[in-house]
Amino acid sequence: MPDAIQQFDLQILEWIRIHLQNGILDPLMVFFNYLGSAVTWIIFCILLLLIPKTRKDGLVATCGLLSGVLLANVILKNLIRRPRPCWLRPDIPLLVPSPSDYSFPSGHVMASTIFAVIMIRKHPKLAFILIPANLLMVFSRMYLYVHFPSDVLFSLVTGTILGLLTCLAESKFRARYRELSC
Repeated sequence: MPDAIQQFDLQILEWIRIHLQNGILDPLMVFFNYLGSAVTWIIFCILLLLIPKTRKDGLVATCGLLSGVLLANVILKNLIRRPRPCWLRPDIPLLVPSPSDYSFPSGHVMASTIFAVIMIRKHPKLAFILIPANLLMVFSRMYLYVHFPSDVLFSLVTGTILGLLTCLAESKFRARYRELSC
């Protein structure tokens, strides 16, 4: 990453650390951090796939999440290899274990956003829960000093796009399937 972006990112993280971190928000941010983990999304998808009424939602969410994992964790992280802020500032105590993979992009943010977008497109009434939960999870990654703001911003935008593309692909597939079955 260009030095100017990284310096700006570090200034934002320092501001968050100095002005916002406190004993009340610490456990809340740790909770939302774990809410965005891969284990959470696997459990949600399995539950959706097991219930006949939500099986199609589970299949679409699984496809969307797999596209995010492929893009974020397999391709971009290993291509860009951006160190995490906690690696650059090991003197800052962390509330969560230091991640072992690279910083850019945020897999947590991308997965959470993809899931939220897909579920909101399919069930708009879920927006009042999923949008705040997703934004708190996004913020937790910076609060906990494990991602730069530019990591989470890129992942939020890319996750939104992948979620929308997944919904578009589903509707195209359904239209094509209906065409073939007639």
